[in-house]
Amino acid sequence: MKDRRIAKSPEDLPKLDEVLSMSGLELMQAMARGEMAGPPIAETLGYTIKSIDDGRAVFAGTPEFKTLNPLGTVHGGWYGTLLDSCMACAVQTKVPQGSTYTTLEYKINIIRPIKLGTPIEAIGTAHHVGRSTGIATGEIRGTEDGKLYATGSTTCIIMKIG
Repeated sequence: MKDRRIAKSPEDLPKLDEVLSMSGLELMQAMARGEMAGPPIAETLGYTIKSIDDGRAVFAGTPEFKTLNPLGTVHGGWYGTLLDSCMACAVQTKVPQGSTYTTLEYKINIIRPIKLGTPIEAIGTAHHVGRSTGIATGEIRGTEDGKLYATGSTTCIIMKIG
């Protein structure tokens, strides 16, 4: 297994013809293996792919000082971005070759604050992926304490490109 890598410039991102030449599961597994660069947002917000399976995406991360809001707690956008990422990537694993997706809408429920330095997993599970839409749910859980910190749901648009 190669080290996972993050795109450092637009040239590092997967090209559309590359993306469309494989299924969504193949694409996500290639990123997880480090064969294709992952998105820079992962480095910015301090999370990485932990595992990718058919209909499931798990990311791992730990909130850092740079994720705090003015009140000194982890910003809701950090929760939202992690949940959007894991849920949408779970949908991506079900998208056929020649198609792609984008998030149409997502909703999150923050249950409790995450303390700085608390390692978490963001788990996305696809429940339906059809020709035009995908539905998934997600949750953020502490990897050491097992606590549920947030939940989410998403609807994605599936687009046939090729």
